[in-house]
Amino acid sequence: MNLSRRSFLKLAGATAATAAVVGTGINKVVAEYEPVRLNYAREVPNLCTFCGVGCGIICHVEGGVVVNTEGDPDHPINEGTLCSKGISHYNISYIYDVRGKSQPNPQRVTQVLHRKPGASDYEVIDWDTALEKITRKIKETRDANFETTDNGVTVNRTKAISWLGSAFCTCEENYLFHKIARGIGAINVDHCARL
Repeated sequence: MNLSRRSFLKLAGATAATAAVVGTGINKVVAEYEPVRLNYAREVPNLCTFCGVGCGIICHVEGGVVVNTEGDPDHPINEGTLCSKGISHYNISYIYDVRGKSQPNPQRVTQVLHRKPGASDYEVIDWDTALEKITRKIKETRDANFETTDNGVTVNRTKAISWLGSAFCTCEENYLFHKIARGIGAINVDHCARL
C-alpha cells in the first residue's frame, strides 16, 4: 500500500481519535446524561449583551427561567455563530453539575458587598445604602475637583472621576451611562469592549 505523508497523517489522526473515544468510554458517559428537553420551552430572540456587535441569541424560556441559549441562525450579523463569551451566556446564572443537571451558579454575586476601609472582609449591605454611598462619594469628589475655567476658557469638567462603560449592558443602557458621565462633568470615559 502506497501512502503519502498527508494520507498517513489523516489515517493516524482518525485512528488516535477513535481509540481515545472507545478507550476512555466517553460513549458510555454521554449515554448516562439526560438530554436537554426544550420541547415546551418558549423561544425568545434576544441580543448578546457582551459587546457592541449585536449578535442574535435565542433564549429558551420555561416557567420564566432561561433554560438554554444558542446563536440565532436567522440573525443577519452572526448567522447563528457566537464567540466564546456569547456562547457562555447561560453560564452567567447557571452551571452544570457532574451529572449534567443545571443548578444556580454558586460564584454569582447576588447581593451588594461592601468592604469598609481597613477591613479584610466584605459585608452584605442593602441596595439603598449602597446607592446612597455611591451618590455621596460622586458628589463629594465632583465638588472638590470641579474645574470651571482653564486659562480663561469655560470647561465645566472634573478629571477626578473616570467612567467605564460595560459590555454586559445594552447599547441603550450605555448611552444613558454616557449621558450621566458627561452630565457630571467626567471627561475620562471609556468602554471595556472598545469595538
